[in-house]
Amino acid sequence: MVRNIIFLIGRIVAIFRPMSMILTRISKTLYTAYRAPGFKRFGKTSLIRPYFNALRGEKYISVGEKCYIGKLVQLTATDSFGEQKFSPKIEIGDNCSIGDFSHVTAINEIRLGNNVRMGKNILITDNSHGASDPSMLDIAPNHRPLVSKGPVIIDDNVWIGAKSCIMPGVHIGRGAIIGAGSVVTKDIPPFSLAAGSPARVMRIMK
Repeated sequence: MVRNIIFLIGRIVAIFRPMSMILTRISKTLYTAYRAPGFKRFGKTSLIRPYFNALRGEKYISVGEKCYIGKLVQLTATDSFGEQKFSPKIEIGDNCSIGDFSHVTAINEIRLGNNVRMGKNILITDNSHGASDPSMLDIAPNHRPLVSKGPVIIDDNVWIGAKSCIMPGVHIGRGAIIGAGSVVTKDIPPFSLAAGSPARVMRIMK
């Protein structure tokens, strides 16, 4: 009897599922229309899933066509911190996907090529709070000056597995695959599979 009731509830939910999908699509479209004008450029065919966890400096951020930005993503382009001034730039190519809960943060430059796919919970950063300097250790981390070791460049057709970190000054070559949970601290050549912490090239695929 209980099983039959549960089955009936499931059938009823299934009937309304298409309507739920339509409402989800409408919410994405409305939220995108609300947020897109603040960006330097935002592709007309790109979508944002409500809501951003944090969005700062969108006037320095460009998003191409047919991109998808997942829920609770942080996109931050910081142009000042205390007395420091920066000229940040985040460029996202066409047909890119940024997974839920990911964080992309720049004071320098982060550039994603076309067809870059990111899993969930990914960090891409071109900066850190303070350099590896003993003189900084007596300063609270949040009060240390922001430092960038260089831009992050991710070429076309790169696939980044969930929970990976792409650190400052890194260039990931075309067609590379970054295994889940990797910490990328050095350049990754094109068409290679890299994994680990720190990430190392496991094999060249082409």
